[in-house]
Amino acid sequence: MRLEKRAAPSRFMLYATPVAAVLITMVLGALIFTLLGYDGLGAVREIFFTPLTNPYKWQDLAVKASPLVIIAVGLAVSYRANVWNIGAEGQYIVGGIAGTGVALLTYDMTGPWILPLMLLAGIAGGMAYAAIPAFLRTQYKVNEILTTLMLTYVSVQLLNYLVFGPWKSPTSMGQPQTVLFSADQSLPYVIPGTIVQLGTPIAILIAVLVWFVMSRSVFGFSVRVVGASPAAARYGGFSAHRTVWMALLVSGGLAGLAGILEAAGPFGRLVPQFPTNYGFTAIIVAFLGRLNPLGALLAGIVLAITFVGGEVAQTTIALPFAAVGIFQAMMLFLLLAGDVLVRYRVRRVANEPARAPA
Repeated sequence: MRLEKRAAPSRFMLYATPVAAVLITMVLGALIFTLLGYDGLGAVREIFFTPLTNPYKWQDLAVKASPLVIIAVGLAVSYRANVWNIGAEGQYIVGGIAGTGVALLTYDMTGPWILPLMLLAGIAGGMAYAAIPAFLRTQYKVNEILTTLMLTYVSVQLLNYLVFGPWKSPTSMGQPQTVLFSADQSLPYVIPGTIVQLGTPIAILIAVLVWFVMSRSVFGFSVRVVGASPAAARYGGFSAHRTVWMALLVSGGLAGLAGILEAAGPFGRLVPQFPTNYGFTAIIVAFLGRLNPLGALLAGIVLAITFVGGEVAQTTIALPFAAVGIFQAMMLFLLLAGDVLVRYRVRRVANEPARAPA
């Protein structure tokens, strides 16, 4: 048996594969957790369907999906350029740190300019952190997969140092956390009576804008060409180094924006629990959305459903929250496996007769 590349992948199968990956994940998940002694069908019901059928959970979906969409859109741009940013979680953390630094500097001030300044600082922090692997890749050919991933752990230690040390609130009763952000430093609620904040419309706007840029601009075309064929990109006059820089800066900046939106939104301050694996989960979102910003918008909702459903399953059927990670991992594995079959066909190779020795 061998894999043989198809002349042209089926467009229908290309977009049907993510749907099939989700459906097969449900079936396999139900089977696995039944064998482990849990209510497998109940797990699938609570994780995948209850968040959709319960109107009270819709606002939770919006809150969970927003950072996933923002980060995944940036990763989609990076991956289109064949630049593998695996450290969006670290850029998310540094973005939150940078924005929080502005919040602490302006804590005794008031004005509508403070929150936009915090958001700009978050973007700048994420871009600066992504610039490190960009520099190492373009100047020394260091693999960005390793550098972005390792820098994530550096960012976690930086966060812990700050909230346990110089940024620790004097009124926190010994708890490692910064002071609570003021009203001018916090995201406003866009739907009265809910927990949906400004981050949700920002996520939708970013997905639409980046889709337009990637599909209708020279920059988007250059990213796709460099990712598909570096040789053709050089012939067309597109700089691979410039594209690497732009791809990492865009993905890092959007991850940093997601970080400060979370710090100024649901968290309301910086705490050691701020790393929530959104940066790693967004990798699944980007691939499930076919590296398309609008696809990432839909995929972000799907992954948000698993987060919210996992919390529901904990209380209703006593399912461990780690089950969410299992479902997400299966979804990514099945999606990548499906991609192989979309682009390659399995051929059976007849056994060649043994040749006589010379």
